[in-house]
Amino acid sequence: MGWYRDLVDTGRAQAAWMLLAFFVTFTVTRAVTRRIRAKQRQAQTSIRREDEGGLSDLFIGGIHIHHQVWGILMVMLAGLLQFRYAPGTPWAEVLAVMFGAGAALTLDEFALWLHLDDVYWGPEGRKSIDAIMLGGALGVVLLTQTSPIGAEPERAGGALAQWTYFGGIGFHLVMAILCFLKGKLATGLIGIVVPVVALVGAVRLAKPGSTWALRRYGERKRERARNRFGATYDKRWNRVRDMLGGGFS
Repeated sequence: MGWYRDLVDTGRAQAAWMLLAFFVTFTVTRAVTRRIRAKQRQAQTSIRREDEGGLSDLFIGGIHIHHQVWGILMVMLAGLLQFRYAPGTPWAEVLAVMFGAGAALTLDEFALWLHLDDVYWGPEGRKSIDAIMLGGALGVVLLTQTSPIGAEPERAGGALAQWTYFGGIGFHLVMAILCFLKGKLATGLIGIVVPVVALVGAVRLAKPGSTWALRRYGERKRERARNRFGATYDKRWNRVRDMLGGGFS
């Protein structure tokens, strides 16, 4: 069967379950939070009470418990059980699902623990969508790649081949670091696994507020960077973020 040939036999089954749980949990979570938000808005403009039943925020002892709390607990529990027991099938897949779901719940409120404030539906909340897209992209890359750094070194033949192998790893890690210095976090992280992505990000223009641009660009090149990553760039990406996460204001 294709499942066993492509995923189980290649050791990717756990990554597949983790990625599936990640996307399903994010989709369900956003649907629920958008429904709660719509209900709260309706309560403000009508005589209906917000707590008449149905979906609502969770409060314990008068404290609003955000869903990132459950996500952090799930990620920690999955990691502890995996490190301690390293179970086989099917419990390894169960832990992968737990980890993926917990990661989605946590990253969906990334903006909250970045700003230490409830900015879920504010403009800053778009950072959570960035985190979700980055996490999903890394999951897809790790699922499709057999190894993030290519062939195993012991399989390389001779000293020259091994030096070439490690030289290639060093080169594309340097390219990934250049991406980070140029303000391209997503490109750099994905580039650690897919070298060509890091290379493209490293040779292209840096973001205007990045360390690379501030230290190495003159005014003319900074102006090019501002034009490249200006209002039009932000507006285009905000449309994608709003489509995935709901309207931010």
